[in-house]
Amino acid sequence: MKTILITGASAGIGAECVRAFLADGWRVGCLARRPDALEEVAQGHANAVILPCDVTDSVAVEAAFDTFTAQIGRLDVLFNNAGTFGRAALIDELGHEDWRQVVDVNLNGMFNCARAAFGRMRTQAPQGGRIINNGSISAHTPRAHSVAYTTTKHAITGLTKSLSLDGRPFDIACGQIDIGNARTELLEGIIASNPDDPPPTMDVAEVVRAVLHMANMPPEANVQFMTVMATKMPYIGRG
Repeated sequence: MKTILITGASAGIGAECVRAFLADGWRVGCLARRPDALEEVAQGHANAVILPCDVTDSVAVEAAFDTFTAQIGRLDVLFNNAGTFGRAALIDELGHEDWRQVVDVNLNGMFNCARAAFGRMRTQAPQGGRIINNGSISAHTPRAHSVAYTTTKHAITGLTKSLSLDGRPFDIACGQIDIGNARTELLEGIIASNPDDPPPTMDVAEVVRAVLHMANMPPEANVQFMTVMATKMPYIGRG
């Protein structure tokens, strides 16, 4: 039975992926800060492991990964998904604490989890595994007033490339999925704030399908970068 650990598993894309991977027969580590929300997502499934953890706490991350591998035996895939948009603002209106909070979750948190996964994949037998980083359309093209979020998502592309290169000798693959306007709780808030001009959206199920595809690739194949977005998003083109 394949194993995956999903961060940001208590809501949105993470929660939908937990449900889909459990339905697909995987053993799933469900990692997020709120244990009650994780329990609600997992609904007592025998193959779910609840891992309450703040990804910004490197010690807690290591302990959560230890708990998962102690119970399950190995880690085949990490979906490095936890993230936050932060406060929308122009750079001179964004406080240093606002900046640090987004960087701590989106960059340091993803580093902490990738580091924990890489170390276990490198030393387990048989060696190897796969890390899937959740990037964003903002890893290529920013949304207005998103300087902290966009900066961190550009950094995740560098993390993905470095892990892909450094993982080769150990059969560790790394890919990135860049998602645009999947209809989750986060996007519902954006829609509500723009009722007269709502953005194009897509069903979050399309993202889940893409992550399942990436996770199910054989060891000798990898989706390096995938963009899944609402078809009519203003991503391609010039003003």
